[in-house]
Amino acid sequence: MDSSGGRLVESDPAVAAVPTRPALRDACPQQQQQRPERPEQRKRGVPRFVWALPPVALLALFFLYPLALVVQQSVQPDTGGTSLQPYSDVFGSEAFREALGTTVWLAVGSTVGCLVLGFALALIISFVPFPGGKAVARFIDVFLSFPSFLITLALLFIYGTKGMANGMWTDATGAAEGPFQFLTTPWGVLLAEITYFTPFVMRPLLAAFSQIDTAQLEVASSLGARPGRIVRRVILPEALPALAAGGSLVLVMCLNEFGIVLFTGAKGVTTLPMLVYSKAILESDYPAACVVAVVNIAISVGLYSLYRVVSRRVGA
Repeated sequence: MDSSGGRLVESDPAVAAVPTRPALRDACPQQQQQRPERPEQRKRGVPRFVWALPPVALLALFFLYPLALVVQQSVQPDTGGTSLQPYSDVFGSEAFREALGTTVWLAVGSTVGCLVLGFALALIISFVPFPGGKAVARFIDVFLSFPSFLITLALLFIYGTKGMANGMWTDATGAAEGPFQFLTTPWGVLLAEITYFTPFVMRPLLAAFSQIDTAQLEVASSLGARPGRIVRRVILPEALPALAAGGSLVLVMCLNEFGIVLFTGAKGVTTLPMLVYSKAILESDYPAACVVAVVNIAISVGLYSLYRVVSRRVGA
């Protein structure tokens, strides 16, 4: 039966017409060559670095080239040639040292104030239910788009020499001037910067607080932990990356802030950006202005590098 069955299969014309695998391989050598190649065997197209050339060229044209001109001008005194004399002149001046000290303490003070106030407000918005809480959180996003001078003008309308607070005081007491004269002092600049930059701390904090599991807070509360202990042990560790990110951003922005100092009219407050403006526009001393600008850029880049190191360690 097996041999006859085999002969029947071999004699069947329909089965005999089906080509065997060796026959297919021998008959279709071209089809074998057209098989899809492996990814490593494919020919490479346009190199990836070519796609990066247009944005790099635009960055070099609109940012790196002007920055290079500033650095070049900082080592070219008015007497001609190339020299570090502008740096020695600027570093030896009392105006530069005062501007540097004022810039640093205003930036640090504003950052600390923004961190404290922003953390407290973000806690209230996130964990204390009150009517309009969501609207306030959305307003924070809108507030970030406001220019800094707009906030300063609002403070001038309230606490300025001719502002509402002084006007109400003079109308009530008959005095020649009101008691609120702090806005043209460093404390007024500090208040304006804290008012404007606090939302830049609140925004990452609100995002971080939205990721906290409320069950942890409920368990801690059920075990007898007071609100202060819950904030220190549960909420604050989760907020550290957001605090680091917001605080570093505010610190760099305060170091480079120009509009707030200018619009407050604080004549006795000179920061590094204001010194650049004074040297370049009022005194036409462009080498000295470029030196101060280079110092300001170096401080900003250094702080940003420090922020990157800290953010990696805290997991931001």
